[in-house]
Amino acid sequence: MPRSSVVPLRETLPADGASAVACPRPAEVARGPCGHCDLGALAFCDGFAARIVSRLSRVQCTQRFEPHDTLFREGDPGAAVYSVVSGALKVYKLMPDGRRQITGFFFRGDMFGFCLDGTYAYSAEAITPVGVCRLPMRRLNELAETAPEVQHRIMGRMTAKLAYFHDHVLLLGRKTARERVATFLLGLAERARRRGDPWSPLALPMGRTDIADHIGLTVETVSRAMTWFKRQGLIDLPNPSSVSIRQPDALRAIADGSAEV
Repeated sequence: MPRSSVVPLRETLPADGASAVACPRPAEVARGPCGHCDLGALAFCDGFAARIVSRLSRVQCTQRFEPHDTLFREGDPGAAVYSVVSGALKVYKLMPDGRRQITGFFFRGDMFGFCLDGTYAYSAEAITPVGVCRLPMRRLNELAETAPEVQHRIMGRMTAKLAYFHDHVLLLGRKTARERVATFLLGLAERARRRGDPWSPLALPMGRTDIADHIGLTVETVSRAMTWFKRQGLIDLPNPSSVSIRQPDALRAIADGSAEV
């Protein structure tokens, strides 16, 4: 079970079915409508009318997890969706023989946990200390029925995720090792820029093993590609958890398959 701490808002969650991570009765009540959330334009509720934000705040709670804590496992009842308030986490699927495919990394403002058949299709694990906003799916659907802007926001988040997965299928199916690593680094940099975080030096909270399991390579191949990029003057590696992108255009040419290497 995860070693999570919970900061519910104003009142406890209504019953919404079984959940891998439930929000228990509050020990303390967070101040402010969203538990001191500072996501701004990244927040799921950004721009909603006050009445909608009020309804969301009555059914959501914030939770905190430590590195390696599991938020939920593949096959658990999909009782809630989550919005990342702070930190980084990964979602993955396991094969019967134990092999793992990391299907995504999530950061501030990202949402995950959407499911179609009532159960989670993947497991979610914290990489760093993580804060999330937990929204019961049944209550969110009820609100969406009377607030079209909520439904539109949900569809927008799901559509963006689908577009990302299409790009990732291309990466796994057609790109070389160096093209995959370059695409991964540039993708993280672009996401950091959109969040308002530095894109260079770029934080790499995940380890090389996680990167390898995400882009379908071995750890050794990822490390060799990183070292080659460094030798070519495309990146710097000041420490294992960050990378400085020195020549983004040259790295993009490699990612696109148009560079002569």
